Amino acid sequence: MDFVDQVKIYVKAGDGGNGVRSFRREKHVPQGGPDGGDGGNGGDVVLEATERMSTLLDLQFQQHYIAKGGGHGEGSNRHGRSVPPLVIRVPVGTIAKEFDTGQILADLTEDGQQAILAHGGRGGRGNARFATSTNRVPTRCDPGGHGEERWVQLELKLLADVGLVGYPNAGKSTLIGAISSARPKIADYPFTTLTPNLGVVAVSEDQSFVVADVPGLIEGAHEGKGLGFQFLRHLERTSYLLHLVDISEGVTVDPVESLEALRKELKLYNPDLAKKPYAVAATKLDAAGEGKNLKKLEASCKKRRLRLFAISAVTGDGLKPLVRFLGKAVQECRRNHVGALLCERPSEDGHVGPPLQKTVS
Repeated sequence: MDFVDQVKIYVKAGDGGNGVRSFRREKHVPQGGPDGGDGGNGGDVVLEATERMSTLLDLQFQQHYIAKGGGHGEGSNRHGRSVPPLVIRVPVGTIAKEFDTGQILADLTEDGQQAILAHGGRGGRGNARFATSTNRVPTRCDPGGHGEERWVQLELKLLADVGLVGYPNAGKSTLIGAISSARPKIADYPFTTLTPNLGVVAVSEDQSFVVADVPGLIEGAHEGKGLGFQFLRHLERTSYLLHLVDISEGVTVDPVESLEALRKELKLYNPDLAKKPYAVAATKLDAAGEGKNLKKLEASCKKRRLRLFAISAVTGDGLKPLVRFLGKAVQECRRNHVGALLCERPSEDGHVGPPLQKTVS
């Protein structure tokens, strides 16, 4: 299944039914009064989140959603039928924006949550509504109101606790495959991951968290290089980030420069995203050779007081301490309902809380 996380749709709510002008014309009923019924309300267009969907693919092929109009009123005080809403189902984590202005109309983060994108027109009043003691033969009736219509931009932002950020081939897919049941595509060429992946990581029997693996980020992504910023929106809902840096012996990019480039691209995309607390994982420890790159990264992280984990997703070295640390970080973020670890705001270099010692396994 193709992963689609952005679509543009047109929604039109139903028009309200017209009220009617009518008078009783029955035998044996002299002086029959007004009996025109009201029109029914038009149908709303409603957005509903569901956990059964994981992509906006269906909406890419059907872009127009028009609700039915309400029924017209009739004589004998018969009201027109009000129409039920037209429901559009989308994955949990979908944001709806007014296409022209960018105004957020809805942010659906829970299964079953609903929001009205376009309100249906109100049914018009029949002439029976206007009868009074001084106006016993009203001839007025109202037309139904027009339903709202607009173009809407839908964006899907995956709901995850920890986001993995790194260069292509830094080992993100291998890591999420090693610590969760996710099975992303893994190969020895850049940009193997073309769509985000989610994995559930079990810390203990009663604790788990969700990890998001997005396609690799490279220097110059803000200029459209590589896959650009296309998938970084999926990291905006995460509470913690893990930067993966390749420290294998044959890597061509200096690990310290690689980390700085990642931080720069995040700031260029969204300064708030760059303020999230984060840790660093030195990947491919099994291919580190003499450890020259690892020592460089250790010295830089120690200077900036960043938490460092040296790991190998292939052999499993260092994964348990990393998972325990991420589990604790996520637990604190959930408890405080803010994107900060240990109840403190992160500093510019990403460190949170008291001075930390690096952890290398």
